[in-house]
Amino acid sequence: MKKYPISIFFPCYNEEDNVERVVQEALAVAPKISDDFEIIIVNDGSRDRTGEIADRLAGEHPEVRVVHHAKNKGYGAALQSGFKSATKELVFYTDGDGQFKIEEITKLLPLIEKYDIVSGCRVNRRDPFIRKLNAFLWGTLVNMLFKLKVSDVDSAFKLYRRKIFDEITLESQGALIDTEILAKAKARGYTITEVGVNHYPRLAGEQTGAKLSVIIKAFRELFKLRKSFSKV
Repeated sequence: MKKYPISIFFPCYNEEDNVERVVQEALAVAPKISDDFEIIIVNDGSRDRTGEIADRLAGEHPEVRVVHHAKNKGYGAALQSGFKSATKELVFYTDGDGQFKIEEITKLLPLIEKYDIVSGCRVNRRDPFIRKLNAFLWGTLVNMLFKLKVSDVDSAFKLYRRKIFDEITLESQGALIDTEILAKAKARGYTITEVGVNHYPRLAGEQTGAKLSVIIKAFRELFKLRKSFSKV
């Protein structure tokens, strides 16, 4: 397997019980897959000790750095900061909640030689039923609107060629961000594929993706994105 320079980042909001475990896992995996890597923690205005722990980890490990948002801006804003901060040829992100095993990036890397985006499709998704139902309905809708063929649009386990983010402008501040990236990348001719990865229960902290405010914001951004595509 070819070793690429790679940026690995984690969007985190109130993940004090998870962030160190996730970063330590990345520090163990990264040297096995790359000779040139960086690990970025995006602290999205956490109100707990996430930022403090992230700063300590950055002080202990030269490969780790932290991007802080002074206040919570939303999931999309956290991903945007991660992509903007990434400096390597490839960029990989997964959430700071630890529901994926970073070592499974080895399933994605061989495919990046042929594709521009490799998305991990969650196998046996370990989330509440209502969240899985919402995800299915949302995925069906955005695949139809933007002519995508991605079974797990919002999977937080994705590998990209970083050059993509030099060519597309991201606007979503919330949960629409994954759809926006995929839709705009596809429109630019970039290729997308999926591969199955395992998904695990959240061990600590609280999910925020199913909040009504998050869902409403996603639909507002969806209508705005669809309108922009209709003008093209």
